[in-house]
Amino acid sequence: MENSKYIQSILDGTIHAIQSIVPGNVTIQPVSFKNEPYIQQDIGVLIGFFGDVKGRIIIDSKQSTFSGLASKMFGMPIEGEMLESFTGEFGNMLAGTICTHIGEKNINIDITPPTVMVGKTKLYGFESAYNLPVSIEDIGDLVILFTFDENE
Repeated sequence: MENSKYIQSILDGTIHAIQSIVPGNVTIQPVSFKNEPYIQQDIGVLIGFFGDVKGRIIIDSKQSTFSGLASKMFGMPIEGEMLESFTGEFGNMLAGTICTHIGEKNINIDITPPTVMVGKTKLYGFESAYNLPVSIEDIGDLVILFTFDENE
């Protein structure tokens, strides 16, 4: 798979992005593989990426985790539509920072607008994905899932 040369850079860029964006102590768990389907339980954001490599990033968590993250980042709790908007914006911040970081390694990707998913969602359309669990102290856990498309 030609994408394999990009995967490690994208994962490294994700770790850099999380550590840059999220305030406080963050623990990155080891990467694992996940086969389809992926079941999101509460709230998440999906962002496509394309360019030198194509695929999707899904950031999945609980509403309480995204709310705690927003509260820590902006100093006030949010809920409802504002929480959904924050979830999409957090995805944009993370994906944009990944693009910038890996761009320094001459890997060019761009991102699509975020799609926020609320409620239980079952995702198909990929054979396997890279699963990167993240724990944010005193806030909660995120799952960052990457799916990659074969280059044509």
